[in-house]
Amino acid sequence: MVVELDPGACVLVGPNGVGKTNLVEALAYIATLESHRVATDAPLVRFGATRAVVRCAVVHDERELLVELAIEPGKANKARLGRSPVTRARDILGALKLVLFAPEDLALVRGDPSERRRYLDELLVARQPRFAGVRSDYDRVLKQRNALLRSAYLARKTGGSRGGDLSTLDVWDTHLARHGAQLVKARLDLVAGLASHVAKAYAAVSASRSDARIAYSASWSDDTRPDDIEQTILQALDEVRKQEIERGVTLVGPHRDELVLTLGELPAKGYASHGESWSFALALRLAAYDLLRDDGVEPVLALDDVFAELDTGRRDRLAELVGSASQVIVTCAVDDDVPRILRGARYEVGGGEVLRV
Repeated sequence: MVVELDPGACVLVGPNGVGKTNLVEALAYIATLESHRVATDAPLVRFGATRAVVRCAVVHDERELLVELAIEPGKANKARLGRSPVTRARDILGALKLVLFAPEDLALVRGDPSERRRYLDELLVARQPRFAGVRSDYDRVLKQRNALLRSAYLARKTGGSRGGDLSTLDVWDTHLARHGAQLVKARLDLVAGLASHVAKAYAAVSASRSDARIAYSASWSDDTRPDDIEQTILQALDEVRKQEIERGVTLVGPHRDELVLTLGELPAKGYASHGESWSFALALRLAAYDLLRDDGVEPVLALDDVFAELDTGRRDRLAELVGSASQVIVTCAVDDDVPRILRGARYEVGGGEVLRV
């Protein structure tokens, strides 16, 4: 199936379950190498098929770049840029800048800290693709360190007080602190840049006087701006080593940090109303969009079945905010849910086809 999307607003209309979300999910996967709906690749491949192939022609400054990605569950994804194979799939990151807002984003406010860490890291990679490698290195070290701690924990349970071999734990501490410090510093700089955009976007979407704030909370220090982040993480690891050995898991590091969201003096999680939570989630995505625009690239903005979740006031205010975007892709089941300012090119989705009408 081939879909040509016009500049400006593109509205994909069709009943629920016909594949509208699949289209924006495919674009988001090209942009992030992750799905916003599922944790593994298997559900992305049609039942009975061995792989899925996504091709996206990205046009910027009248130049076109073809990005191709073959998704093969259980295997490493294969990718091409401009029809030439790349060494790693993550080498395509940055080719397509996209910000996606979907109903699942309510979890940014109401969900676990992992949702907010993912938000920060995806935006980091969108702005500077090299951080995909930093994330990968940190995750690899964390996995190895956890495996070592876990084996020692199990040895203690089965073999008494002797425990397992922890002779290499100091080495893994060093690696974890080094890669973790790179990730933390980038996150801190990102949060500092996002803060004003989030406050502005929340005020615009909600038409409220509530003050939306974000702050980074570290698991390894009360001071998130120490002189030496790497050394501070190392010290924190040393302080909790006994507890880590007892529990068999790494207790401090960027994988345990939190992006704290507050409205006024109260945490958004647990205190924000349904409408306030939606406004905060929208503000986080709009802030990401504005930050990417500040970098000099117009990202694509995708709004997947968002307007059905918003009241009339928030619908109209959101439409005003994004109406001037170079390209906005909107999915909806009901035409009337989309404000007039965003009713540009219209596509009907159904029966495995996307038709321009």
